[in-house]
Amino acid sequence: MILETNRLILRPWRETDAESLYEYAKNPLIGPAAGWQVHTSVEYSLQIIQTILSSYEIYAVTIKGEDKAIGSVGLMIGERSNLGIGEHEAEIGYWIGVPYFGQGLIPEAVCELMRYAFDFLLLTMLWCGYFDGNEQSKRVQEKCGFRFYHTKEEIECPFINEMRTEHVTCISKMEWQLFKEGE
Repeated sequence: MILETNRLILRPWRETDAESLYEYAKNPLIGPAAGWQVHTSVEYSLQIIQTILSSYEIYAVTIKGEDKAIGSVGLMIGERSNLGIGEHEAEIGYWIGVPYFGQGLIPEAVCELMRYAFDFLLLTMLWCGYFDGNEQSKRVQEKCGFRFYHTKEEIECPFINEMRTEHVTCISKMEWQLFKEGE
């Protein structure tokens, strides 16, 4: 599936994206904020594409006309999420490279993925989370209409061997429809 917004193309990850993934994921401002480790090589980034990012409903974020992966957005549906959600619900995860911070690209990508999830996959609820201190991720969720649900303390982040506090947000299909109308 390929999804399109005014400025973006969301498309499946390709092995040829390994260099651009490494370019952005080697920055310590990206992975650790999301609970995963800094990428150490193009080969490691390729392995992540092959084992994680090539999964169902995970998309490379690219700027129209450039076809270079600058971030990622995806749905972890039902049991693929670690939030213990139902089969007609999904967790949204996302990140974007530092040079693209503050341009509204990830909220644009997340809003498109929400539209797709509710209108085409017929999901009933979407969930999101951010770790304490990740204000950028919190702002993305607020811009997209997610509301605070609960806080979980002492969440294990095995990829970086840390315990963190996670704030969980959600939005139902009905809330999303009302949010869209109010924009």
